[in-house]
Amino acid sequence: MNIKAISTNIGKALIINALFMFISLMISILNGFDSAFTPLLISFLVTTLTGMFPFIFVKDRPSTSLHSGFLTIVLSWLLSFIFGMLPYVLWGGEFTLMNAWFESVSGYTTTGSTILNDIEALPKSLLFWRSSTHFIGGLGVVVFLLMILPDRSPFKLKLTHLELSSLSKEGYKYQSGKTSRVMLSVYLGLTAAETLCLWAAGMSLFDAVNHAFSTVATGGFSTKNTSVMYFDSPAIDIIITIFMALSAMHFGVIFACFAKRSLKPLNHSVTKYYFGVIAVACVMTAFSLKLQGGYSSWGRSFLDSAFQTVSYITTTGFGQADNSGWPLLANTILIVLAIHCGCSGSTTGGIKADRMYISLKAIWGDFQKRLHPSSLFRTRVGGRVLVEDTVNSVFLYIVLYIFVLFLSFVAVLICGLDIADAFSGTIASLGNVGPGIGQIGTMGNYSEFPAIAKFIFTIDMFFGRVEIFPILIVLSIIGNRQK
Repeated sequence: MNIKAISTNIGKALIINALFMFISLMISILNGFDSAFTPLLISFLVTTLTGMFPFIFVKDRPSTSLHSGFLTIVLSWLLSFIFGMLPYVLWGGEFTLMNAWFESVSGYTTTGSTILNDIEALPKSLLFWRSSTHFIGGLGVVVFLLMILPDRSPFKLKLTHLELSSLSKEGYKYQSGKTSRVMLSVYLGLTAAETLCLWAAGMSLFDAVNHAFSTVATGGFSTKNTSVMYFDSPAIDIIITIFMALSAMHFGVIFACFAKRSLKPLNHSVTKYYFGVIAVACVMTAFSLKLQGGYSSWGRSFLDSAFQTVSYITTTGFGQADNSGWPLLANTILIVLAIHCGCSGSTTGGIKADRMYISLKAIWGDFQKRLHPSSLFRTRVGGRVLVEDTVNSVFLYIVLYIFVLFLSFVAVLICGLDIADAFSGTIASLGNVGPGIGQIGTMGNYSEFPAIAKFIFTIDMFFGRVEIFPILIVLSIIGNRQK
């Protein structure tokens, strides 16, 4: 394990954070040195100096060991959380130490949960920093790090394979440098396109940029207390719905569509399954709203249904309607979608559509084998036969995910939360969705929960964003070194 290489590359990740703090600082100056100027200035200086420290005192020695790679990933995230909370703590207001930690972790993990009762009380510069944590965390702190490492660096190659989940690698048939550039080009392209569309639809440029940051990162932080519902615009609702759905697709598929100037890449079985789930959930929720929820028109029920089902399955968590008064069936569908989530190779969290699709195919195959013992059935995805180890790892991850979900649910129940809040909050946090149902629905927040429950939810957010295995591996590494 090369501590020098790890510290140097973590320093680069902190410099990336400092860059966005500097942009937020410029926004503060443009807005007449608003109340967040001093907090952002101090945070920028502290983060920059800490990030520069390894370059001054440590010689960069890249290492290709698995231990170095996993430690770099996990520590880059954790230190981003810590330095990212500085502007909140220094600004004050509703940001106690635990609330600032919660907001920072929620931002970087693109969960979008908030402890704020009055979001609009924040100055624009702090609102931009809040959305920036989504933008940095959406693509991943480590992917931004990959962009500034030399293409021939063995450390870059190792990080590329560690940062991307095994399910997402199929769509990235490039060298490590090209992989990170493909991801970044799609990410920036979607962000720029949505910003222009929202601006044209009537949002201010500031709001358009912030909501584009949140949408493409599938995060959900808004600049308004009532989220997207504030704008009361069907055009804005439709634009955000479309970009949420696109942002939860495999970025390799989106890139292939533009590179080949063809929609054929969308014919992939997982992509069709993903949009099929959205369509079925949207129709079921719309019928529930119209027949049970007191909606007067089919048009409104379908519009609200489409927005919220896409918001939950993509783990974005924007609110365009208050789901606290929705029928039980509609809210149950949203909770199921919060477990299911979008595709691998995107910014979404949760179990992911790929694993759900593979598990369903494998279960169906096992059923067929039992009906026809002499038949030969293999699990295929996108025309490719999956080896047994891949299928087993999918089931292992789902079981591990449910196990973590159960432990967290029990833990927050012990903290004093009622069953509904504990259950939906745990699912929303581990899936990086943000809102749940009831008190923490689309128009609610997590401010009233005990500090220990908030901390447990942040652990869930981290596990959900990094996909559990890297954290367990790092804990194992630390445990073995202490023996």
